[in-house]
Amino acid sequence: MYAWIWRNLPGSRPVRAALALVLVLAVGIVLWYLVFPWLEPKVQFDHGVVDGTTPAPKG
Repeated sequence: MYAWIWRNLPGSRPVRAALALVLVLAVGIVLWYLVFPWLEPKVQFDHGVVDGTTPAPKG
């Protein structure tokens, strides 16, 4: 897949590298500001539940 993207980017090698960097940054920004905020209430990684019914292991 990366080879396909690299082949289809226009320009010389430095231009392709710059465009690839911009593409990676754009994907990161979309994930950070759109996808992760939308997903966070559905997954709730930071809301762990600990109940006191299971005894702690001895050792």
